[in-house]
Amino acid sequence: MRSPATPGRHRVLVVEDDDTIGRHLETGLRSNDYAPTWSRTGSAALAEAAQTPYDVLLLDLGLPDMDGLDVARALRAGHPDLLIIILTARTDDIDIIAGLDAGADDYLVKPFSLTVLLARLRAHLRRRTAASTPQEPVRLDDLVLDTTARRCTLHGEELPLRPKEFDLLAVLAQHAGEAVSRETLMAEVWDENWFGSTKTLDVTMASLRRRLTEAADNTPHPSHLPRITTLRGHGYRLES
Repeated sequence: MRSPATPGRHRVLVVEDDDTIGRHLETGLRSNDYAPTWSRTGSAALAEAAQTPYDVLLLDLGLPDMDGLDVARALRAGHPDLLIIILTARTDDIDIIAGLDAGADDYLVKPFSLTVLLARLRAHLRRRTAASTPQEPVRLDDLVLDTTARRCTLHGEELPLRPKEFDLLAVLAQHAGEAVSRETLMAEVWDENWFGSTKTLDVTMASLRRRLTEAADNTPHPSHLPRITTLRGHGYRLES
């Protein structure tokens, strides 16, 4: 069922086949001034997202018709700015890493508290609003980072960074030449109240490095990119 959106309300697509959880999420989101739409299958969610622009996707992985990871990949490819939060009963690190690598920004393990979910939503959306405040583009060797437009370019060609990859690079660029702790990166890029595994940071960092390397390899121009140095036991440093 689609809820009419009021100006200023965030549209949330809930993909959950469990009736109890789905109703709980739909009711809780609506009562907190979100505009939720509830889909029970992956195919219904993909059809819904093709018709309506959404701000947030709350995605169960164990769907009756397809794996939720396939839904995440498809919607991430078509909607790079969509905030994707996975809701899962899968607790193994490998499952969580697979979800993040499929394009998710965050995850909550079932059973979870609606209060915690709402706090996560506010934190993610607050950071996105803050990131939209106009700022001058930053040049890092041949890389140009425009946080206002959320564009990262190399010799004028835009790099297809996922939202968290961009946010991670932006925080490192803000502290270029400085040691940035893992705790600071988790708080700035994810949530100061993050309860999950810090493997989230490792997966996103590895993906960011891979995309930068691929971009440099695929451009016909000689390229100088900033180096992300691992500081064992502490964090990372971005060096031009």
